[in-house]
Amino acid sequence: GLALVRGKGQRERLVPLAGAARAALVRWLSPGGRGLVAARRRRTRASDVPAVFLNLRGGRLTRQGVWTVLSQRAAAAGITSGVHPHVLRHSCATHMLARGADIRVVQELLGHASVVTTQLYTKVTVEHLRRVYDAAHPRSQLHRQQLG
Repeated sequence: GLALVRGKGQRERLVPLAGAARAALVRWLSPGGRGLVAARRRRTRASDVPAVFLNLRGGRLTRQGVWTVLSQRAAAAGITSGVHPHVLRHSCATHMLARGADIRVVQELLGHASVVTTQLYTKVTVEHLRRVYDAAHPRSQLHRQQLG
């Protein structure tokens, strides 16, 4: 249920894998998945060996390749702007914090060296709390204005 991920700056962290993500990774790592794509590679480099995700030519999937795949999938879903890999990262962190995840856990999952970087994601959560408070609390200014 855990994957060791090497990220930016060669920092390593453990990331939980559950449900559909785990099943998809198991299928990809089976002989009929990654191995078929890796066989397309004409020349191999030492850096290609540990890569889990490969491009269509069997080489390491780059950040530009991820962006291309994400853009194509978004376009197929009718989403035409504002889609890039960092949005997925931001959305995940924001949703976890909004559902009560500990900020240190989110920091570890994102691989942030400092909790200050992770705290930037709490801004959206605070704004959401303010909207809910204003809409529901009898002592909020917005609620008092609506009651007239």
